[in-house]
Amino acid sequence: MSQIDAYVNELLAIDGAIGVAIVDIASGMALATGGTPGFDLTVAAAGNSNVVRAKLATMRDLGLTEKIEDIMITLDSQYHLVNVLSASETKGLFVYLVLDRAKANLALARHKLTRISVSVSV
Repeated sequence: MSQIDAYVNELLAIDGAIGVAIVDIASGMALATGGTPGFDLTVAAAGNSNVVRAKLATMRDLGLTEKIEDIMITLDSQYHLVNVLSASETKGLFVYLVLDRAKANLALARHKLTRISVSVSV
C-alpha cells in the first residue's frame, strides 16, 4: 500500500466518513480516493477544485494573504470538508472529506482531519 493510500484509509477511519479524495488544485485530478459516498468522487474532486481556485482568486483580489484552512459545505445528509494542504511538499493539494451527517461529529471530524492533513506527504 502506498503512503497516500494509507492517509486515505486513516481519513476513512474518522467516524461518519464515507468518502475521501486527495486532489490537485490546479488540475482537479484526484491523486487518491476511497469510500463509497454515493456519487463519483473524481467528479466531486474536480468540482471542488473549482471552488478552491475561486476562493483563492477572490482572496488574491481582496489582498488577503492568509491561508485557507477549511471550506465546509453542508447538505441535508452530508458534510463536505475541503482542507487545503499548505506544507511545502503538499502545496497545491487539498483533502476532500465526505461525512454522513447523521453519524459524524463535525467538531471531532474537523480536528482529526486537521491532524491527519498536516502529516500527508506525496
